[in-house]
Amino acid sequence: MKVLTLGDELLRQKSEPVEEVTPEIKALAEEMFTTMIQEQGVGLAAPQVGILKRMFVLIADDDVRRVFINPQIISTSTEVSEYEEGCLSIPKVYEKITRPVKVTVQALNENGKPFTLEADGLLARIIQHEYDHLEGVLYIDKGDPLFKFKTEENFKRKNERKKLKEAQRAARAARIEAKKAAKK
Repeated sequence: MKVLTLGDELLRQKSEPVEEVTPEIKALAEEMFTTMIQEQGVGLAAPQVGILKRMFVLIADDDVRRVFINPQIISTSTEVSEYEEGCLSIPKVYEKITRPVKVTVQALNENGKPFTLEADGLLARIIQHEYDHLEGVLYIDKGDPLFKFKTEENFKRKNERKKLKEAQRAARAARIEAKKAAKK
């Protein structure tokens, strides 16, 4: 699976509920775990891999694999903490973000079984971060506006350079094919 990066419009769209937990949804969760681990992340939401479904996977500091399908955050603590966050969709960019310390979430697991989880610490933070993805929100939206602006501009320039290089490669390949065709 390819992880979408900042600038891809899908990351800014709200996800649709999963209608039914099918074998395909279970397989998707497994693929997401594989991708998340390969990319050295702790959480991954379906929109990050181009699927606008309300689900995410995570492995927090307790090493438990968790799948959240159609999650709803039903409460958060008034106590907050600041922590430096990163995101697989915004690689190598980190910012201190303030979030509630505790969260209670209801969701379905990969077998379609409902559960309620009260979480704190890193687990609570990851749940909130991944839940935001389902709403089309990125962690940079919750921090310093200037940092967000600079980050978006940097990614816009990177994407423009990437498109230019791809166009140059395609033009070079077309020239080579034209020369081959002319020799025949």
